[in-house]
Amino acid sequence: MAAANYLRSEDQFLCSICLDVFTDPVTIPCGHNFCKKCINEHWNTNDQYLCPMCQKVFNTRPELHVNTFISEMVVQFRQSAQQKTSSISSEQQVSKPGEVPCHVCTGTKLKALKSCLVCLASYCETHLEPHLTMSGLKRHQLIDPVENLEDKMCTKHDKPLELFCKTDLTCVCMLCHVLDHKMHDVVPLKEEYEGKKAELGKTEAEIQQMIQKRRLKIQEIKQSVDLSEEDADREIAEGVQVFTALKESVERGQANLIDTIKEKQKTTEKQAEAFIKELEQEISELTKRRTDIEQLSHSEDQLHLLQSVQSLKAAPPTKDWTEVSVRPSYEGTMRRAVAQLEETLSKEMKKLVAESELKRLQQYAVDVILDPDTAHPNLILSDDGKQVNFGDVDKNLPDNPERFSDSVCVLAKQSFSSGRFYFEVQVKGKTKWNFGVARESINRKGTISMTPQSGNWTLYLRNGNQYKAATGPSVSLSLKSRPQKVGVFVDYEEGLVSFYDVDAAALIYSFTGCCFTEKLLPYLSPCNNEGGKNSAPLIICPVGVN
Repeated sequence: MAAANYLRSEDQFLCSICLDVFTDPVTIPCGHNFCKKCINEHWNTNDQYLCPMCQKVFNTRPELHVNTFISEMVVQFRQSAQQKTSSISSEQQVSKPGEVPCHVCTGTKLKALKSCLVCLASYCETHLEPHLTMSGLKRHQLIDPVENLEDKMCTKHDKPLELFCKTDLTCVCMLCHVLDHKMHDVVPLKEEYEGKKAELGKTEAEIQQMIQKRRLKIQEIKQSVDLSEEDADREIAEGVQVFTALKESVERGQANLIDTIKEKQKTTEKQAEAFIKELEQEISELTKRRTDIEQLSHSEDQLHLLQSVQSLKAAPPTKDWTEVSVRPSYEGTMRRAVAQLEETLSKEMKKLVAESELKRLQQYAVDVILDPDTAHPNLILSDDGKQVNFGDVDKNLPDNPERFSDSVCVLAKQSFSSGRFYFEVQVKGKTKWNFGVARESINRKGTISMTPQSGNWTLYLRNGNQYKAATGPSVSLSLKSRPQKVGVFVDYEEGLVSFYDVDAAALIYSFTGCCFTEKLLPYLSPCNNEGGKNSAPLIICPVGVN
């Protein structure tokens, strides 16, 4: 059974380039097999080294070795095919659809072996015999069997079309050349055929290259669409967050406005109730006095009236209500509420936009690990390379060219010569520090001048509250709050180095218009301990983790 499966069909031993059985089969890195000559010619006529089957692109031209296993299988296949051919060579094969039938056979048409350009007929093995044995017929030109032989004959001279006139671009016979195309550029048909075939091969290769370029462009466009979709989703999420926050601010402003108006209305109602109560009290007292006066004024006893008038109680004190009114004024309430809302929204929008911008930059986060080979001997690095602080003991370390000997600083292992990158440093508990990025050629063995001209772009803190950008001369920075975590963003091509207060999502300072010409590395200096006040380490933090 194994032997039966070993010899497979011809299709499995065909090269996909020449469509013939493998000759010197080789396997390229993607696993596909080709004739060694075919794949070499394919790569010689293309700008890229790609697989004709799966279109995989190789950065360098793969080294080719003959696949001995497939080569042996091809040999066995050919031997098997020859054996099969020899076993049926004596048998006549019936013509199948698509094959040229014998023109002489009557009844069942057998498969033609040759066609005669003189007789304009095709013959099976039996009927071909006269052309192989008879002297007169031996001079006839035999070709592989083809249909429509009359199309291969000159209609004017009834001769085979063996020549090609390059002047008139037409196939001609020998008599046409002598009689009608004598002064024309005429070449053998085979020569023109081979030339045109070579041109077609070149054209096919060019078209294949054009197809490949377009497939790559499709892939590029699809990748762009995927990236655009990711960007769109992120922008939508951030936009929803921003507008939700703004909506909540508006709703709070509306609620505050309603509460303010209702509170003012409630105060007005209480004031009105107090006035009404006071007025009713005065009315009650005045009504009683009027009753007493009215009764006394109707007395007929002169003596009693005069005596009673003297003893009549004095009029109770009353308020002058002329200027008293209850007129609550809501004028300006809406304007003040809107003005306050505008101020709140403005602050909220700035904060949200800043947070959104910072989140956008954080997508360029890189995993920064400090390089112990560059650290000053007084610096202590954590095992994971994420923390650095000053040690009072000067460690006995080899003075390699990369190590800082005078400045108390350290570089990261990672370097960047293009694109964008971002990292965050925790500065909590520190009274003094400086960090940023430095170019690879920064001076390691002398005192460092913290300026862009010297090869570093840094921010620094002194005395616990003095923040400065090392621009040479330094620029003092006024910050609303002391940053606990500082983000550093670099855009190499734009020449930009920016520092952010991560918790406040606020820009601290940007170096702009920088000209970077070599690799940049994250640069940190925890400075000395200042008697223990500055002993806290600088810590490379995971981005996006509070």
